Amino acid sequence: MRMTGSRRFSAISALALLAFLCAAEHAAAFDEKVFDDKTGVKPQSSPWAVFQFGFSAYKNGHKDQAVEAYKYAAENGQIGATWKLARMYAEGDGVTQDDYEAYKFFSEIADQDVEPGSPEESYVSDALVALGDYMRKGIPGTPVEANEVQAQEYYMRAAANYRNPNAQFEMGRMFLKGEGGVKASVKQAARWFQLAAEKGHAGAQATLGNLLFQSGKVVRGLAMMTAALERAAPADRPWIRSMQEEAFAVAPEADRRTAISLADDFINKGTSQ
Repeated sequence: MRMTGSRRFSAISALALLAFLCAAEHAAAFDEKVFDDKTGVKPQSSPWAVFQFGFSAYKNGHKDQAVEAYKYAAENGQIGATWKLARMYAEGDGVTQDDYEAYKFFSEIADQDVEPGSPEESYVSDALVALGDYMRKGIPGTPVEANEVQAQEYYMRAAANYRNPNAQFEMGRMFLKGEGGVKASVKQAARWFQLAAEKGHAGAQATLGNLLFQSGKVVRGLAMMTAALERAAPADRPWIRSMQEEAFAVAPEADRRTAISLADDFINKGTSQ
């Protein structure tokens, strides 16, 4: 059976991740070769071996060693190390939270010439979404000012080139509201929401369901919002619940009952519509 592009990428990514995790399990064997507790990373160490050591150190709670190892590996071309540093600074994970520092690391990743479908695609894709988020609001006290047009360009690159569902969702929101230099278009918004929804993005599923509800497809729209609420991450549940409850409040009782049954079907079958 022929694999689609997205399935082929998933398979490649899974194999790459499995190989990395297996190698990382043996990272302790590299300790004496790449890292010294007093002097840190040893000169001329293999960037890949140092990256493995950083992963092992991070997993075992030695995040100070992990940061040093990741910095060395990142300076020597390991894009995964650069991404890990960006995430650590963005989240204050083992380091002082610093959005501007994270922004700079994400920017380094976004500048990489990575072909769609390569094992490193996910790093660039995630970095582009993070940069879009930063550009949307800006970073106070830094040279990074809010620029919705540039944010849209980052999202579009991740959505179109790398099929990132978070970026596709953000493009849908921009077309829905006419933000980022694009003309408001429900049709274009629905197209992007549909692409993200097919990849399991709960926010896209809920928003697409709301659009269907507003267009008169009451039962299907309610069912999609209800199923999305069940699948959503905790941070997204409040706004999805608010949207779903508002729609349920004005829907006929018979439609509500049918929608709940259909939503259960979506959830059990793992589909969004």
